[in-house]
Amino acid sequence: MKFVTDRKLALGIGSAKSGTEHFREMKRSSVALLFLIPFFVFTFGSVIGESHDVVVAYFAKPFPALVTALTIVIGFGHFKSGAAVLIGDYVHGTTSNLLIVSVNCLSYVAMAIGLFALIKMSF
Repeated sequence: MKFVTDRKLALGIGSAKSGTEHFREMKRSSVALLFLIPFFVFTFGSVIGESHDVVVAYFAKPFPALVTALTIVIGFGHFKSGAAVLIGDYVHGTTSNLLIVSVNCLSYVAMAIGLFALIKMSF
């Protein structure tokens, strides 16, 4: 039994009309993280073991702060999308909706805390 019509197949949209866009969003964030994670590791790794003042001064520079901010935002956005798909696949009913809302709130709160800490170190 075929659930997707030829027109929907040609337009690249499924029954929910958002599957293709979600797939592309996940691929874009994956590629972005593929480049950001090594930059973040090398950026953060160079100040491991240093004193608090040195770390704060290092993250007050634009490049390490930008790499860290992008990693936080794109990483938690990727987590939010992936966890929502995982919950949607394996949990059903009202529990699914509650867990998806909880994961969304968790990711936005963690993103805000990370960015707040980064901004506080910059000033």
